Amino acid sequence: MSEPYILGISGLYHDSAAAIVKGGEIVAAAQEERFTRKKHDRRFPANAVNYCLGEAFIEPGDLALVAYYDNPWLTLDRVLRNFAAVAPRGRAPFKAAMRSVLGEKLKVGDLIESALGTRRPIAYVDHHISHAASAFYPSPFASAALLTIDGVGEHATLTIGHGKDNTVELLREIRYPHSLGLLYSAITQYCGFRVNSGEYKLMGLAPYGEPRFADLIKTHLIDIKEDGSFALDLDYFAFMDGAAMAGEKMHALFGAPPREAESRIALVHMDIAASIQAVTEEIMLKLARTALTLTGERDLCMAGGVALNCVGNGKILRSGVTEGLWIQPAAGDAGGALGAALYAAHMGLGLKRQRSATGRDSQHGSYLGPQYSSAQVRAFLDRAGYPYARIPDRGERAQAVAAALASGKVVGLVSGRMEFGPRSLGARSILADPRGADMQSKVNLKVKYRESFRPFAPAVLSERVADFFEMTGESPYMLLVAPVREDLRQPFDLAAFRQGVADMIPEVNRVRSTLPAITHVDYSARVQTVNAADQPEFHAILRAFEAETGCPVLVNTSFNVRGEPIVNTPQDAYRCFMRTDIDLLVLEDCLLEKVKQPKSKEGDAWRKEFVLD
Repeated sequence: MSEPYILGISGLYHDSAAAIVKGGEIVAAAQEERFTRKKHDRRFPANAVNYCLGEAFIEPGDLALVAYYDNPWLTLDRVLRNFAAVAPRGRAPFKAAMRSVLGEKLKVGDLIESALGTRRPIAYVDHHISHAASAFYPSPFASAALLTIDGVGEHATLTIGHGKDNTVELLREIRYPHSLGLLYSAITQYCGFRVNSGEYKLMGLAPYGEPRFADLIKTHLIDIKEDGSFALDLDYFAFMDGAAMAGEKMHALFGAPPREAESRIALVHMDIAASIQAVTEEIMLKLARTALTLTGERDLCMAGGVALNCVGNGKILRSGVTEGLWIQPAAGDAGGALGAALYAAHMGLGLKRQRSATGRDSQHGSYLGPQYSSAQVRAFLDRAGYPYARIPDRGERAQAVAAALASGKVVGLVSGRMEFGPRSLGARSILADPRGADMQSKVNLKVKYRESFRPFAPAVLSERVADFFEMTGESPYMLLVAPVREDLRQPFDLAAFRQGVADMIPEVNRVRSTLPAITHVDYSARVQTVNAADQPEFHAILRAFEAETGCPVLVNTSFNVRGEPIVNTPQDAYRCFMRTDIDLLVLEDCLLEKVKQPKSKEGDAWRKEFVLD
């Protein structure tokens, strides 16, 4: 009997995605935004579904089961209860929510049938069970404590669970409207960033500030117990009955108005960012300790949007409360598609869980998306008449790329299967030399068109990570922050910057270590370790760069510009290449130099549109 295929789907809220597993083994997964080019696309993931079916070489009728990552009826119950609690206030958001719930989510079965062109059995997996399953089943652990934290699922906003062998069980929960994710999002919006996409900006801003509002937050906004459980004081929030997240009472508490988007960042907003980050880390650590104590486990798995808080993750790991920590790379809603499929496979169909024989996780480096052959790349380039050089030998190609990077050039890299999750891990990446004092500002302003304070992540050869960062072991998914080694740091005075707060760019460009482009103002870095088994092309480039410069570390940031999803196809990559100051584009074994390309009028217009003051 052949092993069954299960399709997992997430969507109709934000970050829609699809995933497919065969007999419990992950075959493919991708976010809808990568195909539609609409960032955080919430629509039904028809393109991602078609990709997954094609990658598995099956027809819709071959599916044993379709798993959806949410229970629409329980979501409807929450929406109705929420309105009943605040009525008659909140009519506008209630109507919008009801249109979504009644118009799409309750009809998701019809959407699935329409997309597949056939009727298949559908399992509705609770939101936080989907998160927990996505964290446990691909992990390297036979059993583990499970911690999921996000904005809200159906009712739950946080759960503690236990995974063992085939089973995933939830033991405790905190329910809406009490939500750590919504608290963090409210502060994100207060500081002028967009909810559901700007939370990582808030995390990046936090080290510039001082947590002088932390006690105020814990006194007025959130009551935290020793076990990590909490309750919000809802008088300070507006998400239950309005379009905003933070209420007027919160504005008064901080003594400053909310920051307007794109306006200059004031010291008070830096300090608020630092404060909410400190409070979040405190809660995360307490919850991790409680989850391990409750389950009697030594290892911890995490998922949910808050699990993308890599600073908090690093604090948990360095605290010593857990022996092992594994975080789902697609920790947000997109990963729910994978979790729903895996839960249906193991708990629904009773399929045996297959752990990796190597002792590593079974998510294949999260390289689960589409890939394009050299022949496909060349057909595109030849048809368009774009000049390129083909270098089939990987070693020679890596040397050419390393030489370009060592000379200060910025490189766009498309290699192999696209990453699943929000991080570029060397398959769809922009690379640069981390030793340049101005490289962070250069890439932020001239390539990414984003805020200059945003830090870049280092990619480092796995075997050399301890030579540069205060960490051991692997961090392949860029989900852990670690300090740069003390012997590599250079002293600087952040207090002088805080006294002026006139211009962040000089501070961003200040040399803080021998790797200034990846060293944040608190000497931290969001580390990605790279090994040859997961990404041989990227590993070869790092090895070649080390041979060229003595440095086995590169800047690695996502291959996209502000407001767009990470590139998918060679066409996407070329368009981004021409719209930015990327110097060299690597499309599999084809190298394209910017100076040799036809001039792009669209690129000039794009630059003018995205220049940041």
